[in-house]
Amino acid sequence: MVRGTGPLFTVIGAYFLFGEVFTAIQWMGVGVLLAGIYGLAVYNLRTLTLNRDTMPLALGLAVMTGLFVALYTTYDAYGIRATANPFTFLAWFFFLDGLFMPGVAYLRWRNLRNRPTPGPLMLRGLVGGLVAFMSFGSVMLATRLDKVGEAAVLRETSTVFAALIGWLVLNETVGPRRIALMGLIAAGAVIVEFGG
Repeated sequence: MVRGTGPLFTVIGAYFLFGEVFTAIQWMGVGVLLAGIYGLAVYNLRTLTLNRDTMPLALGLAVMTGLFVALYTTYDAYGIRATANPFTFLAWFFFLDGLFMPGVAYLRWRNLRNRPTPGPLMLRGLVGGLVAFMSFGSVMLATRLDKVGEAAVLRETSTVFAALIGWLVLNETVGPRRIALMGLIAAGAVIVEFGG
C-alpha cells in the first residue's frame, strides 16, 4: 500500500509544487499500477492468516506512510532542483545523515543479546551506504531531469524486482495471481513512461 499511495500523492504534489501535468494515458498508467499494488494488498488481506486482526490497521498506516513518502519525494526533488550542482545536494544529504547513523547503529548493536563482530557488520553498513547512495541518488537525479511523478511511478517497479530476487535467490513462491498483479505494476509504469 505504501508503494501505491506514494506515487499517487507524489503526482498530485508535483502538480501543485512544480506545475507538472500528467496526460490521460499517464493517469491510466497510474491506475493500472495502483490496481496491481492494491490488488496485492487485497490478495494478502484475504489469504494471509498470520496477524490477520491487525492487517486493516497496518494497511491504514501504510497509506499514511505513502503520504509521507510523497512529501519527502517532492521536498527532496525541490531541494535537488534548487542546487546548481545536484551532487552537492546528495553529498550534503548523505553527510548530514551519516553524522547520526553511527550513533544509532552503536546503540542498537549495544542492546543486542548476541552482538555480531563489529568489523564485518561495519563492512556491511558501508556497502549498504554505497547502495543507498546509488539508489537514492539515481531517483533524485531522475526527479531533477524529468517529471517527479514519473520518477516516483518508475520507482515502484522495485516491488517487481524484489519479488524476482526473492524467487530466484531465496526460492520464495510467488504464484500466478501475484505474478499477474506484479505484471500490472510493471505495465502501469511502462504506460506512464511512454504516455507522456
